[in-house]
Amino acid sequence: MTADSITLGDVEITRVIEWSGPIRTARFIVPDSDEETWRRNREWLEPDFWTPADDAYRCHIQTWVLRSEGKTILLDTGVGNGRERPQVPQFAGLQTDFLARLRAVGVAPEDVDLVVNTHIHYDHVGWNTESRDGEWVPTFPNATYLIPRADNLYFDPEGARRSRAPRDEHERVRWEGSKLVFNDSIAPIHRAGQAVLWEGAHRIDGNLRLEAAPGHTPGSSVVTLRSGTDRAVFVGDLVHSPVQVLEPRWNSCFCDDPQLAARTRASYLSRAAELRELVVPAHWPGHGAAEVRHEGDGFALTEWAAFPRG
Repeated sequence: MTADSITLGDVEITRVIEWSGPIRTARFIVPDSDEETWRRNREWLEPDFWTPADDAYRCHIQTWVLRSEGKTILLDTGVGNGRERPQVPQFAGLQTDFLARLRAVGVAPEDVDLVVNTHIHYDHVGWNTESRDGEWVPTFPNATYLIPRADNLYFDPEGARRSRAPRDEHERVRWEGSKLVFNDSIAPIHRAGQAVLWEGAHRIDGNLRLEAAPGHTPGSSVVTLRSGTDRAVFVGDLVHSPVQVLEPRWNSCFCDDPQLAARTRASYLSRAAELRELVVPAHWPGHGAAEVRHEGDGFALTEWAAFPRG
């Protein structure tokens, strides 16, 4: 087990950070949130999740490596190198040593058995592929890639089905950018015959299960872990910031269907509180995950995961 790993039941969980830093302001990312809630919880939000001086939302772009039943599984694959990303200029042309970081925790690209994309957003599918001789090809040659069918239909530029027109220029740029994401990070997986589309629920193995959790995107999903007496739920982008645990009705600015996203978030947090599941979001810095309990109309964080603060 590495220093950045914990074990739940028979599953080893390792986080590999691709990028860390500030993105926009806190209330740009969680536009429904109020300043008073951030400041009331400043003592523990600062500096991992929020820096009050510039009101910056802070996050990790990271991959969760799960070792279960002899398989090596990557949960989400970050931004990737050398991408055209007009919707997020901060990550356009990004260059990191992510693959070296994977190797440092004992994972070579050919070792990966399964890649799980919780949804098709630029920061969850980027390392699905890499550029070789000017062509995007799968980074993990022996892996099966599990992709939500609903997102595949929604974001495929050849037959995309949008529920509504873009509401503003920001959303239009996001939608145009999503075409680039599909073409460089999803379509090559299909061409290589490595994609498996699923819907509803999908059993990964005896410890891990995929479940549909729509709202953030049509195909957003979570991964549940049940091993021995241990429980966890990898919630992807259901929760961008801990303030959404305190007030689950607050969506991120990236949620496609805000009302559905809020209901889905509340439902999974409620189950996590009742079952004492460790809640593992995609982007939390610090200790990366926490247990929660019911408190009023929302929830409170009760215990951080044992990951070192990162």
